[in-house]
Amino acid sequence: MAQAAAVAAQSLAPGKARAARTVLDQVVLPGEELLLPEQDAEGLGGAGERCGDRLLVTKCGRLRHKEPGGGGGVYWVDSQQKRYVPVKGDHVIGIVTAKSGDIFKVDVGGSEPASLSYLAFEGATKRNRPNVQVGDLIYGQFVVANKDMEPEMVCIDSCGRANGMGVIGQDGLLFKVTLGLIRKLLAPDCEILQEVGKLYPLEIVFGMNGRIWVKAKTIQQTLILANILEACEHMTADQRKQIFSRLAES
Repeated sequence: MAQAAAVAAQSLAPGKARAARTVLDQVVLPGEELLLPEQDAEGLGGAGERCGDRLLVTKCGRLRHKEPGGGGGVYWVDSQQKRYVPVKGDHVIGIVTAKSGDIFKVDVGGSEPASLSYLAFEGATKRNRPNVQVGDLIYGQFVVANKDMEPEMVCIDSCGRANGMGVIGQDGLLFKVTLGLIRKLLAPDCEILQEVGKLYPLEIVFGMNGRIWVKAKTIQQTLILANILEACEHMTADQRKQIFSRLAES
């Protein structure tokens, strides 16, 4: 999740703190302490868990929360920053910049390149190496991402499957948008992608690092889609509808 590292869960000494769930979608400031909700004892087989952990906010922005399938969830601070900071679990689009032995160096838009092992692809072995060249676009996820270690990417999930990750096709257009727009487009209730999908058949890949790769049937359609996605951040719903109706008529 974007900037999940901006909120560090720590066991802090008792003090004044607000419940995290009461300030969701509100602005929080660096230094604030937010109390984590206690786990439901029944949901943990009767064992229960009262760890007393709190969230220590380290960046200004809006507090967000995502509920995973197994309960609990992830908290992060949604802020309008320009440079992407790698976060474990984030899916990103990178550009292979170099080969160093068995490791590929991948530009992900952060302060330093990420490393990607040639074994981190589905079906890859010492004899069966993936066909990856300098300049290729890679869609993968971070398995290591913290300030004390080099970011590490893989192109397989926990079951060893590619699951859509790997080298992205040579055709298509890669462009950069704000990190806030990426989060907006990936929100479950986002109508923009549904509207875009009705215009032209397309392939599209979103990277949490602010990169989008899109491909339509023609170069003209690809450029139109890219321009729409870049502009939609500052358009209202009515303005978007007008643009889409004009394009549908043409």
